[in-house]
Amino acid sequence: MESLFTDRLTTLSHPQRLAVFRLLMRRYPDELSAGEIHLALELKPSTASVYLGALHRVGLIRQTRRRTSLYYQVNLDAAREIVSDLFTDCCRGRADLCPPVLADGAGASPSGADGRFNVLFICTANSARSIMAEAILRHIAGDRFAAFSAGTRPAGAPNPQALETLRAKGYDIADLHSKTLSVFQGPDAPEMDFVFTVCDKAANEECPTWPGHPISAHWGLADPVNPAASDAERMIAFQATYGALRNRISAFAALPIDSLGRASLQRRIDAIPTHKEDA
Repeated sequence: MESLFTDRLTTLSHPQRLAVFRLLMRRYPDELSAGEIHLALELKPSTASVYLGALHRVGLIRQTRRRTSLYYQVNLDAAREIVSDLFTDCCRGRADLCPPVLADGAGASPSGADGRFNVLFICTANSARSIMAEAILRHIAGDRFAAFSAGTRPAGAPNPQALETLRAKGYDIADLHSKTLSVFQGPDAPEMDFVFTVCDKAANEECPTWPGHPISAHWGLADPVNPAASDAERMIAFQATYGALRNRISAFAALPIDSLGRASLQRRIDAIPTHKEDA
């Protein structure tokens, strides 16, 4: 066990192997193909294969073959073992030196000054999926949640069809606008309780650690914005995106957030995209 522990630390000490591991952590519980991993991290396919092999050999990631493709998922049990070994062996179990971070602690408490939970939805352009998610949460549970959205590379304005989809369903779209992620990372920004990425590109990007350590999850959805599609095809795509987001956000808003521990709440949120309503 000591050898496996040191082998895992050695494997993660390489910056690019660590980058692969962190990407899979951000995308958990998703399984990512080798192709998506090398594109997201701008690695040569052969280089990505070497790093994935090293992580797999020490059990830090799981590998699944589907026909001719390999898919990878982080091994959370192994990640927990590293933290547990560091706590037990290095800190001798002293909570004052190295408190265990994996305990299922008390339920979440709202960060908002008005007693609401702050929720941020992120996608690349902040023009469609995250904008729609912000409006939906505000509409169905605005008394309990303060909803925000932002983009890693914002388009500058919401997509007109996204706004039209919301307007046609009776949503207030007056205050919706495209924003950069940095708006929510300054010293005066509201502290987030939950951060959700709703597109794979945004989830694959490195983001600074959020103050307060909000609960985060990835609810990846295909981009409904397709300039090559016909008007009818785009309308269908936006309706499907709206439906999936409303199902997920409704399930999230119905969770007993105050009574669930962080680990339990995280598991419930991770499971939301697999609900049959999204099928």
